[in-house]
Amino acid sequence: MDGLNMSRRIRRTPYTGKVEEAGVRGFSVVNHMLLPKAFGTTVEEDYWHLRKYVQIWDVSVQRQVQITGPDAAALVQWMTPRNISKAKVGDCFYIPIIDANGGMINDPVMLKLAEDQFWLSIADSDLLLYAMGLALGRGMDVEITEPDVNTLAIQGPKAEDLLASVFGNDIRNIGFFKYNWIEFQGTQQLMARSGYSRQGGFEIYLNGSHLGPELWDTIWEAGLPFNISVGCPNLIERIEGGLFSYGNEMTRENNPFEIGHGKFCVTDGSIDYIGRAALQKIAAEGVTREIRGVVFGGDPCPTCAKPWPVLVGDLQIGQITSGIWSPRLKKNIGQSMIDRNFWEAGQAIKVALPDGSIRQGNVTALPIS
Repeated sequence: MDGLNMSRRIRRTPYTGKVEEAGVRGFSVVNHMLLPKAFGTTVEEDYWHLRKYVQIWDVSVQRQVQITGPDAAALVQWMTPRNISKAKVGDCFYIPIIDANGGMINDPVMLKLAEDQFWLSIADSDLLLYAMGLALGRGMDVEITEPDVNTLAIQGPKAEDLLASVFGNDIRNIGFFKYNWIEFQGTQQLMARSGYSRQGGFEIYLNGSHLGPELWDTIWEAGLPFNISVGCPNLIERIEGGLFSYGNEMTRENNPFEIGHGKFCVTDGSIDYIGRAALQKIAAEGVTREIRGVVFGGDPCPTCAKPWPVLVGDLQIGQITSGIWSPRLKKNIGQSMIDRNFWEAGQAIKVALPDGSIRQGNVTALPIS
């Protein structure tokens, strides 16, 4: 296969034309929409630039499931074990969405726009249909839609200075995982201090596709003095930073405790949600595996298209689901679910690569430092 065959089933974004002009070399598909995955630079060059300067990313694939109406808060609470009653308008909450068995359905960021209006900024699964089904089954008074909102991420240590030069110094007052409103072309747009990197930055949830190219051009021109570059979520930075990818590090086979998100799960019975009994049982018994970092030696590893076994002796105790060479650490790094008896940092392990080679390594905590 030599490329992605385009059709109307794979949706373009308001910024796709701009990333094509910038020389995009490849796309992935998330939520039936194009996600730029590579440009003219290497992953390593992109990594170093992201850590030092600022990048503009088309992440419109983060579709919004908008839930409004008298029962909106009740529906969102029914889907997640996190207590959302503590969220205020202006907050962004990471919320695990689970099924009746405690399995992960999605792990969106919830934005509370009003007491009766929420956006769930989703990973790659059809959360809109799940929410619609639950609302119908419970007879809830809500409206569930996918609004015309397309997210543009501005990431890197110079992101704040760049955006302040465009939208004013008030954006500096936006706290981490908070949002506020900015003015653009006579419209009010939502800007959050968030993003799929550990380098700092913001995401603009642009409401109105027709404004996309102009927003891109405005930020690009203002970013030139800051050495702005077009980019995309960087695999090296993501793995080092302990950021997970739904469908890679977790699926419905995993529960929030296995990915280290037990802190978001209320199991004392004070709130009700789908899968509560299952999560209470898991919390009482403890998990048998949990996600960890793995570092291992040898030459730079290949792309992890299929999981790589993690071994202690002849026993498989995990599998790397995302892996890559870290130019900063001068080691190969990965993320893996690790069996409980072997998940302590420093545990010696072996990694079996597709070429038949065995690499020596260790389990480590996340983020990987």
